[in-house]
Amino acid sequence: MYDSFTLSSYLCAMNKYGTLMAVDDNTTILTALRFALEDAFERIITLNNPDDILKTLAQESVDIVLLDMNFSLGVNTGQEGLFWLRAIRKRHPDLPVVLLTAYADVELAVRGLKTGAKDFVVKPWDNGELMRKLRDVLDAEAEVRPLDDVEAEHIRRAVDRCNGNLSEAAKLLGITRQTLYNRLRRNG
Repeated sequence: MYDSFTLSSYLCAMNKYGTLMAVDDNTTILTALRFALEDAFERIITLNNPDDILKTLAQESVDIVLLDMNFSLGVNTGQEGLFWLRAIRKRHPDLPVVLLTAYADVELAVRGLKTGAKDFVVKPWDNGELMRKLRDVLDAEAEVRPLDDVEAEHIRRAVDRCNGNLSEAAKLLGITRQTLYNRLRRNG
């Protein structure tokens, strides 16, 4: 029979998430992330050079990316992280990215979220908080939403992008203005 430790270890292993890719120029950070997250993920891929991100994503099946914001010594603007976030989103639009930064800059975090990041974590992190954020992102990604909800959100984003201009939003969506109007009424 199983003792309680072995059984709980077995059950934890069954509930692991897939593959996390962590990208940070500091190998100490990558080692700490590996230790902090090894019980929660089947695989952890670590990269210390962001130039390897797209090549690795083309070769590996990755479920979530944890991306540092700064890679050049002495640079803390976050522009490098935003560049790589945009590159990931362009090639892999459905791949969730969580940003990792040593600078708790709210404006930078907001720019990252607007660029498509799902969340951000500030270094030094609390292991429990880091895991909670990653789990929340992955669980939200795995959630299957009703098609009407997805359509309503997509329409809202198109209308917002067109600043409320329904004719432009309808063109963007590839439907007629009347169809858009009917769907807006139906979705409330």
